[in-house]
Amino acid sequence: MDTPKATAASLVADLLAFIAAPGCTNDQFDQLALRLFAHQYASNAPFRSFCQRRGATLRNVKSWRDIPAVPIDAFKAMELRSEPASPDERVFMTSGTTGRAARGRHFHPRLDVYDLSMKRHFAERFMRGVERMPMGILFPDEQAMPNSSLAHYLALARSEFGTADSRYYLTGEGLDMPGLCAVLEASERSGEPFALLGASFSLVHVMDALREQGRSFRLPAGSRVLDTGGYKGQSRELPLAEFYADLSRLLGVPATHCINMYGMTELSTQFYDDGNATLPSVKSGPHWIRSRLVEPITGQDVALGERGILVHCDLANYNSVTTILTEDVGLWADGGFLLLGRAEGAAAKGCSLAVEEFVKAASA
Repeated sequence: MDTPKATAASLVADLLAFIAAPGCTNDQFDQLALRLFAHQYASNAPFRSFCQRRGATLRNVKSWRDIPAVPIDAFKAMELRSEPASPDERVFMTSGTTGRAARGRHFHPRLDVYDLSMKRHFAERFMRGVERMPMGILFPDEQAMPNSSLAHYLALARSEFGTADSRYYLTGEGLDMPGLCAVLEASERSGEPFALLGASFSLVHVMDALREQGRSFRLPAGSRVLDTGGYKGQSRELPLAEFYADLSRLLGVPATHCINMYGMTELSTQFYDDGNATLPSVKSGPHWIRSRLVEPITGQDVALGERGILVHCDLANYNSVTTILTEDVGLWADGGFLLLGRAEGAAAKGCSLAVEEFVKAASA
């Protein structure tokens, strides 16, 4: 009989092969999702209690859609893990809010699954066939923020897809605008495309600085910008249309090459759009993640054409829980979904009730 450690190792090996594959059928996705569900049901006690409260068992969960969705705030309330803690594990933590609010924690015994998930999808959706290009990173590095999933994500982008001269332009000393302007000028002169990646609020600071200096650039064709993470109170907020229009005007990068990444600490896989010429843009993910739109209290799918709360089933979440209930409102669109903002009113109350239910079940 396989030990839990052997079962986990076998799952990880099969999961890596699944992510590396060019795609999958619905049946193949379900088979791996159900194997992961069985593993997490057996090894993750809070999750098992929640499933039992929902009446979900190994017998009656027949597809990924039947797996109970754990609300993301549960990551703040308790440890969600299938493997025991180890000195070598990486812990990614949510940014949290002001004051002493609890921060969600996502435990990764090993990062090869997370890393392969990032690299496979990033190569397709952001690099678009280019092997490497010069990159500027507008976010602190992993030494400054060791518990940030975004810091690790951007470090991977730089190491795996950036040229040797790619570097960070946001450090402990602040935003290095002279250095950034110098590299943007060099890109203009050489005709070599350049990629600028970072948090949305960092790009707002860059654009504000360029306006103050009365400067703008026309980066070469093939240059691109990636933004993610919103503003989080760290810059002034801009409407999407103004944000992407300003990026195009000040950097000379067309909106088709201004790409937004939608991700979260509680996931191991990211979603992208294909540019922001049309707003809101359509987000979509790779073959190892599936999504639903639900009513948060019942967990039932909303009717076609209605807004709902996004649920994601991320097979790369092998150690925590595959299926999470977000607090993000979505609407189906051709090729993916539209991200319409955070839950408010009754939907927000439903998300809070889902958290309360999880905590009660896990504590019982």
